[in-house]
Amino acid sequence: MKQVRAKKHLGQHFLTDLDIARRIADTVDACPNLPVLEIGPGMGVLTQYLAAKQRPLKAVEIDRESVAYLNETYPQLRNNIIGEDFLRMDLRTIFGGKPFVLTGNYPYDISSQIFFKMLDNRDLIPCCTGMIQREVALRMAAQPGNKQYGILSVMVQAWYDVEYLFTVDEHVFNPPPKVKSAVIRMTRNRTASLGCNEDLFRRLVKAVFNQRRKMLRVSLRQLLPDPSGIDLSGTDIDLTLRPEQLTIAQFAALTNVLEPYL
Repeated sequence: MKQVRAKKHLGQHFLTDLDIARRIADTVDACPNLPVLEIGPGMGVLTQYLAAKQRPLKAVEIDRESVAYLNETYPQLRNNIIGEDFLRMDLRTIFGGKPFVLTGNYPYDISSQIFFKMLDNRDLIPCCTGMIQREVALRMAAQPGNKQYGILSVMVQAWYDVEYLFTVDEHVFNPPPKVKSAVIRMTRNRTASLGCNEDLFRRLVKAVFNQRRKMLRVSLRQLLPDPSGIDLSGTDIDLTLRPEQLTIAQFAALTNVLEPYL
């Protein structure tokens, strides 16, 4: 069967370097004994190394041409190639409600949406690995005080430990993307609760980072007309700080401060 044509509207960039594919596959070994779900297998360059690990493996692929190619090339996986949109799937149906490792060469234009879905299903996904745009990987791993620290940093690190593993150059893809890529691994941390209203926590984080260059006393006006009146005693939060200076614990504390006023 002829090779799959990369489709721009699906953000497809097929990895061609087998050594890098093997290294990405090996990142799932940090969470042994769990089944693996691969997103966007394309022509199976990563799939072949995941299948060799003798663990239950399923792959989600929205591109019908790729599904046909995978079914013909990997007949042993024929019943485990899911031709659906990952973002619309009920993940509890994948492995009968059991936890699994999420991995893949993620489509760059929806990688953030994939990770927000991961957060919504964090009880099912103790480990997530794979390749994404380097800029997004740096944001996910960024610490407070770093200019790349933002919404994705806070929301992901609230529940996962993030490791930036290695950088991948453009020339190992067909067609080559215009940006560098990176391989990351996220492992569920021990946080069971943020100790605050989680819906308000998300609203707060998104609101203040939408005006990330402004002090909190300004950006908080999106939630509260006059933030200067809130009682911050007992916290180490100063309204002259900018959002990138706050830790996750401080965002949780600020959420608790704000809730009575809202």
